[in-house]
Amino acid sequence: MPFMSPNDSEHMSKQEDFVLRTLEERNIRFVRLWFTDVLGFLKSVAIAPAELQSAFSEGIGFDGSAIEGFARITESDMLAKPDPTSFSILPWRTEAPGAARMFCDITMPDGSPSPSDPRNVLRRTLNKAAEMGYTCYTHPEIEFFLFNEKPEIGKAPVPVDQGGYFDHTPAVVGHDFRRQAITMLEAMGISVEFSHHEGAPGQQEIDLRYADALSTADNIMTFRHVIKEVALEQGFYASFMPKPFTEHPGSGMHTHVSLFKGEENAFYDPSAEFNLSATGRSFIAGILKHAPEITAITNQWVNSYKRLHGGGEAPAFVNWGPSDRGALVRVPMYKPKKENSTRIEFRSPDSACNPYLAYAVMLAAGLAGVEGQYELTNNSEPDSLPANLDEAIAAMEKSTLVRETLGEHVFEFVLRNKRAEWQDYRRQVSAYELDRYLPVL
Repeated sequence: MPFMSPNDSEHMSKQEDFVLRTLEERNIRFVRLWFTDVLGFLKSVAIAPAELQSAFSEGIGFDGSAIEGFARITESDMLAKPDPTSFSILPWRTEAPGAARMFCDITMPDGSPSPSDPRNVLRRTLNKAAEMGYTCYTHPEIEFFLFNEKPEIGKAPVPVDQGGYFDHTPAVVGHDFRRQAITMLEAMGISVEFSHHEGAPGQQEIDLRYADALSTADNIMTFRHVIKEVALEQGFYASFMPKPFTEHPGSGMHTHVSLFKGEENAFYDPSAEFNLSATGRSFIAGILKHAPEITAITNQWVNSYKRLHGGGEAPAFVNWGPSDRGALVRVPMYKPKKENSTRIEFRSPDSACNPYLAYAVMLAAGLAGVEGQYELTNNSEPDSLPANLDEAIAAMEKSTLVRETLGEHVFEFVLRNKRAEWQDYRRQVSAYELDRYLPVL
């Protein structure tokens, strides 16, 4: 964690007291401590309220070598320290006694931040932004699919409806699902801005309200868990797989980004084209320059590239613009001349990424553009984003920016893990090959 002033320490102490008092008043008997592995899968350990005071001060020990990407066996001792500012009661645990959760920061036994903790990776990037005078705000549009049941291996998934973009008819069941999911999210303090049926059968979109980037990443992890909980309760199955259907668009996580200096939007210039300041233009230029090398993080799965290069307004090229919904970076123009609405929209991430790492590399690329005063040029001959995970790995492997942003440990683990995924994928004989060649060869 960054250095804390005495006032910061006092604030954390008050938050800890609030958590302990709430546990007693609300009869909470199970406190779940959450964190993610390097691939973005949620991990949890439950403790009794009586153990929480020592957890705040000392942390909860665990075997880091058992967590994907965290540590080797020789350096496996780690501590999970709950962040009291992330405390929330779990609204789907309605039976007594209740349950709550907090996100954790992972530290080494000496108290130093773990180099393998994705939350710490993002915090390092945000600290760099703060040193430059900026606060980073993000607003994700999260897409996912609802299926009638958990798909079986070898069988095509069955969507819950045949609805399309913005459809709202009695035959489209998603609106009742979204209502319950949003109610739970808001009960946990996560504000929702919009929700609607997306373009593909069974596809939903829920947009979270602007927050600082670390809170947004925490909210995305909570969001994915809540969506799956509500789906199970209603007899459905929710999936954030980037592209489950060949013939339909995939699920993205378009993310709106802005930098603020105090109360002022650093991306806003009322006299500039698109109201976009020199800082905003350089930020876009940074993302465009470094886009190929960060794609293995923002789109980390083999299936991610079926979405990127599968049409449906997914960005396949390194380009930008105010109105092109297939652009990698778009400058939304919903409310021109309004300072706080000036932002950029980064469209390549999918909703199955690790949000901490994805936001860390996205912001690092943009900040590199600001720091280096990159010039934003036109899109006369845009390059292509990596066509598959193999190309993305090759671009990332040569990237100083990604290595420095992730840190050596996470960087090397991601490369090893993604190489193994690609090799496993390319060995497989697909249904396409069997259907096409077996009858004729």
